[in-house]
Amino acid sequence: MGIELFARCQYGSALRLVNGKRLGWSKLPGIGPGRAGRAVGNRAGGRGEAPRSGEGDEVTRAMANDGGRKQFWKRSGSKVPGSIQHVYGAQHPPFDPLLHGTLIKPGSKPPVTPVKLKKVSTFQEFESNTSDAWDLGDDDDELLAMAAENLNTDVVMETANKVIQNHSKLQEQHKLQEEQLQEDKPVPFSELPSVAYGDNRLVKSVSESHASSSAESVSENSSMQRSQSLPHAPTDPLEGEEADDNTLATPALTEREAFRLDKFKQLLAGPNTNLDELRKLSWSGIPKQVRPITWKLLSGYLPANVDRREGTLQRKRKEYFAFIEQYYDSRNDENHQDTYRQIHIDIPRMNPESLRLQPKVTEIFERILFIWAIRHPASGYVQGINDLVTPFFVVFVCEYIEEEVENFDVSSLPEEVLQNIEADSYWCMSKLLDGIQDNYTFAQPGIQKKVKMLEELVSRIDEQVHRHLDQHEVKYLQFAFRWMNNLLMREVPLRCTIRLWDTYQSEPEGFSHFHLYVCAAFLVRWRKEILEERDFQELLIFLQNLPTMHWGNEDISVLLAEAYRLKFAFADAPNHYKK
Repeated sequence: MGIELFARCQYGSALRLVNGKRLGWSKLPGIGPGRAGRAVGNRAGGRGEAPRSGEGDEVTRAMANDGGRKQFWKRSGSKVPGSIQHVYGAQHPPFDPLLHGTLIKPGSKPPVTPVKLKKVSTFQEFESNTSDAWDLGDDDDELLAMAAENLNTDVVMETANKVIQNHSKLQEQHKLQEEQLQEDKPVPFSELPSVAYGDNRLVKSVSESHASSSAESVSENSSMQRSQSLPHAPTDPLEGEEADDNTLATPALTEREAFRLDKFKQLLAGPNTNLDELRKLSWSGIPKQVRPITWKLLSGYLPANVDRREGTLQRKRKEYFAFIEQYYDSRNDENHQDTYRQIHIDIPRMNPESLRLQPKVTEIFERILFIWAIRHPASGYVQGINDLVTPFFVVFVCEYIEEEVENFDVSSLPEEVLQNIEADSYWCMSKLLDGIQDNYTFAQPGIQKKVKMLEELVSRIDEQVHRHLDQHEVKYLQFAFRWMNNLLMREVPLRCTIRLWDTYQSEPEGFSHFHLYVCAAFLVRWRKEILEERDFQELLIFLQNLPTMHWGNEDISVLLAEAYRLKFAFADAPNHYKK
């Protein structure tokens, strides 16, 4: 029969053991929770039944066979229900004498966990060895206590100091490597002057003006600008999570940005680019390295088929310069003098200033705008169209240079490259204007309609702001006309406009329809400041000069997310516009 043991458990269940082996759980009648179990077997001086005839030899053999093995509870302690397992962490690391031999005092023996004798002679010894099966074991505490007694404090402190010194040396090496990398660049980031973006409103931040030229100061400025979402400055290549993808500089890529860039390259490398997938991927911003080709695809200028692209580029570029030969000489004719004169007046007003002051850039913009006006007599040239050329021109120039466009002399590029940039900018701008041409026809009915829709939308979104503007007799047309006419290009810096256009070209009717919700989110964004103004003049001045000079890609991402939420709520429910 062997030795049977019913170990106590809650609710009358018992674990049946025979010769130290677990056979299963049994239901013992009459044994309730908290009561002792029952042991049946051949044991000296204990209670129980005597073995039946012929079973004595079996008991002896079973005990002998089990003598060469560890006790069940000690051998399989990790599997005992309710037992406390070893938990190691920073506060209680595993103590290994082989790994921590240097931390033990000389002459002391390594701590060894006491091991029970494997011999089992009586049931009393078996019972005493297994009586603590559900008790909290003190083995771990004893081991840690023994280790603590044998640790040498001096050795521990010496080792800790070595670790700190090694860590400091590694930091110094990293700083030296960063300084060497900056010295290897043609123009170090720390030496580039702050330049104007957007409306030439960007100035050095307070942290920059007091910063020293050391690497530590540059690092502090970078961290401060990231935390405060300051505008992209040459000394700060990283601005938020998506800054590297969408700014005009070429800083090092983070792991996330490198992953996104790889996804773009894989998508663009196929024989036929999936434009739907490209739009989804571009909604959150397009990496600078692939933005030129992506904009050409999303605008419809280039076909999705890779084999047809080169032929399309050659044909469209040739066609554009044929227009120049045919029409540009007529700019001084009586019929076209007014158009050309207005273009010549508006170009010096465009941003950024560093571009408009370059004669080569002025010449390119004059040709683009004049050819477009001649070929679109229904609208002709209207003030504001000149701003729409700038983002395309800047993005396509970045395809051929590594530095920022604002600090680059465009005339230093080869003539063939300049011609390609000019033609590509013309065709992409034409594709954009095809979708919003009613904004620039006589009386500009498209803008009038969008401003009215904006007013109705804001009245539903934030009635308090709408009522505040109405009480002070501020008309939406007085500040929102420019938002629609220039697509917010005069309200945010150029870097933000480029990021904004990444999403516009990813959205269906982005420049015409989605732009309405962006303007609504943009107005409500200044809710607190608007409600604080109590005068018509102050309100209008504020709305025409919003403080966005420090905006970066994070601010644009939040604005676009809010605009998408408004579109989701109102786009398919036109009655929501109405009160």
